[in-house]
Amino acid sequence: MNASISLRCPAALAGLLFAAAVSAAAPGAPAFESPNRTSAVPIPAGQVERAVAELDGLALRLLARERIPGLAVAVVHGGKTVFAKGYGVRAAGSADAVDADTVFQLASVSKPLGATVVARQVGAGRIRWDTPVREHLPWFTLAEPWVGAHATIGDLYAHRSGLPDHAGDVLEDLGYDRREVLQRLRLLPLASFRDSYAYTNFGLTAAAEAVAVASGKDWAALSQAAIYEPLGMRSTSSRYADFMARPNRAVGHVRRGGSFVRGTQPRDPDAQSPAGGASSSASDMARWLAFVLAEGKAPDGRQLVPAAALLPALSPQSRSSAPPTADTRAGFYGFGFNVGTSPSGRIVLNHSGGFLLGAATTIALVPSADVGIVVLTNTEPFGAPETLAAEFTDLVQFGRIQRDWAPLFAALFRPMSKPEGSLVGVARPARPAAARPLATYAGRYRNDLYGNLDVVASDNRLELHLGPRPVVHVLRHWDGDVFTFDLDGENAPPGTISRASFTDDAVVLEYYDEEGLGTFVR
Repeated sequence: MNASISLRCPAALAGLLFAAAVSAAAPGAPAFESPNRTSAVPIPAGQVERAVAELDGLALRLLARERIPGLAVAVVHGGKTVFAKGYGVRAAGSADAVDADTVFQLASVSKPLGATVVARQVGAGRIRWDTPVREHLPWFTLAEPWVGAHATIGDLYAHRSGLPDHAGDVLEDLGYDRREVLQRLRLLPLASFRDSYAYTNFGLTAAAEAVAVASGKDWAALSQAAIYEPLGMRSTSSRYADFMARPNRAVGHVRRGGSFVRGTQPRDPDAQSPAGGASSSASDMARWLAFVLAEGKAPDGRQLVPAAALLPALSPQSRSSAPPTADTRAGFYGFGFNVGTSPSGRIVLNHSGGFLLGAATTIALVPSADVGIVVLTNTEPFGAPETLAAEFTDLVQFGRIQRDWAPLFAALFRPMSKPEGSLVGVARPARPAAARPLATYAGRYRNDLYGNLDVVASDNRLELHLGPRPVVHVLRHWDGDVFTFDLDGENAPPGTISRASFTDDAVVLEYYDEEGLGTFVR
């Protein structure tokens, strides 16, 4: 339970001090049971084993019901992999079967994986969770210079820097590399520092980049040396090229017309590798889950990461979702991990990952039961991995599945696939006002955040050329000086339509105007 307690109330203060005293014994202190570790629902002997026994049937039903091309699952318990299996195929139309060693893109499950890389550097004394990012990236800053100078590794790993939700992702879509995206974060407006939560891939990436610089290695090499190699994760990498070179590799799929088809756009996440660029197999991830549940111990019993360095990542650091009612549990985020309390009263650590271009993954750990599960799929996210993980963790904690999870997760994920734009589903005016001669709109326009925009008039049409390796959009006339263009990519679901509204000296691109920064001046 988490609560805000007024220090003006002596009884409340006494309770707070008692809870702190019994739950924060120093390492090496005499062991005693904290009431904060007590679950309301005990787990009888054999219940975990019975949950594992049901997992195969649950996975097969999920595969058939949702027509998922491929799925891989692994479970660890008591420090051992007790289940690891693949289902379906690596690519639709292929006979190549998924097994426990098939490599999938992890998407945002890269965040908790990367947090353990950071924790190892913390344990080695190369960095602290409270080290300012600027200490190792002197060029890094944010819109408010004081915040840019004081934002720490932990602030950015807990998404509490004040950066807007998914800050920088659209810049990645335009082709900007990691350094360029991170440098342009300074142009984005900030919410309250350390008193707000907004999920940011590139904010977290800035923190990881600082850790990599402190280590003297690039992020992918550091991850390999710090975690993957010591844990024997031979198929895991934080480089896209390594993923593409794996012979036993899952292909991303997208949903079209009720079926999953191979995606036509590759998802190269190297620019945000610490946040979304890792790839791994169910077997490899099981090794990592066991390491987390063992509080930083490697399979050979060596303390790879000190428990004190890892614990902050697994502990609430920011509130990720406020409870809508007094009887609803709040959501919390650690450093790269979601941290919550289940209906049984047990702490559950989890994280999901998803690419609209064809990846959906999740992990869930119940430390008090010494159980963890990973579910990897090769489809766009719609809640399938989360459904299987929730069913399994229900069986672990309660001995039965508590609710029909599939529709709940489907509803939560549905907005991710909804087309964006104010003109989606809107009919064009029956008698639109005429546009000016197309050459009137042509020329170079400038935007500090997004860079140069070239509007090109040719063959009786207008084109937008935007980004360092120009992305080209063909404009369609809508009404007067308003045109439209289509987008379809990692951050633009199919069917997305953007307005392009011209004036004499500028054009506003609706899709890029979410923070009010989408005006390009001639």
